[in-house]
Amino acid sequence: MESTVHLLVFRFSALGDIAMAVPVVRNLLHQHPNLKITFVSVPFVAALFANIERLEFLGVDVKADYKGISGIYQLNKKLKREIQFDAVADLHNVLRTQLLRFFINRKASVIDKGRAEKKELTRSVHKNLHPLKTGFQRYADVFEKLGYPIVLNVEDGKVKLIANTNLLPVQQPNAIWIGIAPFAKHTAKMYPLHKMKSVVDLLLVNPQVHIIVFGSAEEALLLEDWKNLDRVFLMAGKQKLAEDLNLISQLAIMISMDSANMHLASMLGVTVVSVWGGTHPWLGFYGWGQNMNNAIQTYLPCRPSSVFGNKECPVHGAAGCMQQITAEMIADKVKSLLCNTVN
Repeated sequence: MESTVHLLVFRFSALGDIAMAVPVVRNLLHQHPNLKITFVSVPFVAALFANIERLEFLGVDVKADYKGISGIYQLNKKLKREIQFDAVADLHNVLRTQLLRFFINRKASVIDKGRAEKKELTRSVHKNLHPLKTGFQRYADVFEKLGYPIVLNVEDGKVKLIANTNLLPVQQPNAIWIGIAPFAKHTAKMYPLHKMKSVVDLLLVNPQVHIIVFGSAEEALLLEDWKNLDRVFLMAGKQKLAEDLNLISQLAIMISMDSANMHLASMLGVTVVSVWGGTHPWLGFYGWGQNMNNAIQTYLPCRPSSVFGNKECPVHGAAGCMQQITAEMIADKVKSLLCNTVN
C-alpha cells in the first residue's frame, strides 16, 4: 500500500479562480487515493471545499494577519510548524505565493498561466483566435508535474449538495427557479442592467418562472427598480456563501456574466447561460462542464479585448463589446433549454 503524500495547495484569489480549483482537486483525490491536501486560501471560500474527503481547508487572511514580507514569513513558519506536508502546489503564482514558496523551500510545482498566448488572443490587431488550454487543465498540469496526472472527469468534479428547500424565497409547487447574477468585477464583462431587466420581463411571461438575483449587498443597491417585480427575489448579499451555494444548486438555470457565479453554478452541475463581452470563453475561463452553445456572444473583430475584462475595448471603449447582444437572445436561449429539460 502506498504511503500517504500530503500536498500543500495555494490559491488566494479571485473567487471564480478558486472555484475553478474545486473540480480539479476532487478529481485529483478521487484518482490518487494516497494523496491528502491542505488547501490554503482566504477564509471566505471555506464552503467551496466542505466535505471533500482527504482535504483540509486552511483559511488565512493574507491582507491583515499575514500582510507584507514579514507576514508571509510568519505564515511560512505557521505552515511548517502545523502541517507535515511533502510538496507545494502553487495554483496562483503571484508575488505573495512566490515569497511563500521561497521561505518554505520545499519541492514545488507552479501554474503556467500562458500569458504570451493569451496576449495573442487579446491584441488589437492580428489576433490568433483559437481555444487555449482551460484554467482547469492548467491547474491539473501543476499536479502532474508533481507526479499526479489527472483525467478531468466532469461528473467526478461536480459538487452534489442536499437541497435545503427552506432557503427558497417562497414555497411554490411547480416553480421554475432561474438565477440571475448580473454583476461582474469589471464593466467590460457586465451586460447593461436595463437590458437585463428586459431579459427578466421576457422570462416572467411564463407564470412558472421565479427569479433569484445574486450578487453582493453593495450591488443590490443598484437594483432598486427590481424590488417590486412579481416573482423576482433579490438575495444579493443576504446569505452566507454556503447558503448561496445550496440555493444555486436548486436552480434550473443560472444566467451569469463571465464571473464567479458562472463557476459556482458550474461546479454544482447547474446549466449556465453566460453572457460575454470583452472577454472570451476561449481564453480558458469557461464554466466546468458547460456546453459552449450556451455562451451568448457576438463575433466582433475586437473580441476578446482583454483576458480579465479590466481593459476598455479599443473600439467600443467603456461601453464594452455587448452592444449587439439583445435581451431576446438571452431569454430565447433560456427558454429553449427549459423546453429541452421538460421534453
